[in-house]
Amino acid sequence: MKIRTVTFRWAWTSLAAIAVFAVLAALDMRLKAHTGYGSVDLQKVTTARDFARVTGAWIARPDAALAGFDLGFDYLFMPLYGFAFYYGALLARDAFAASGFLRRTVTLIAAVPLAGAILDAGENALETYMVVTAPTDSLAVLAHAFTQGKFICFYVGFAFWLLGIAGLFRRKKAAS
Repeated sequence: MKIRTVTFRWAWTSLAAIAVFAVLAALDMRLKAHTGYGSVDLQKVTTARDFARVTGAWIARPDAALAGFDLGFDYLFMPLYGFAFYYGALLARDAFAASGFLRRTVTLIAAVPLAGAILDAGENALETYMVVTAPTDSLAVLAHAFTQGKFICFYVGFAFWLLGIAGLFRRKKAAS
């Protein structure tokens, strides 16, 4: 893939991810202000009882609709941040890893944020399943494990996204 194509894809997925994240953060803050719990709080629970406590606070119709929309809207954020970080890693690779083992390693690591987005989707699916059926301790622990894996992948992706930005500046400096 050409560097211009990667840069363009990185830019639009990054901007879209930032915009969607801003909406998600606003929705979550509103939900937390109304109920005492936001969707981020749901990611921290590890027991059925805690899960029921958080989702039980959302029982009022407007709050339940907001919580459902927030969980669903998160599915838009997942591929956007996953690919923004992926393209950022490719930019970092092209700027800092010319060839050989390091280039192959960074190419492999570039897929990590995509795996994080898949874990994020699994986390939300488990949470939605528990909302629709009934929470269990084992499902709450599994959802929490998905959350932890997602965050590891997210932070790896974010680090490479930042390196990708540094790579863009390095490339511009070398071109001038």
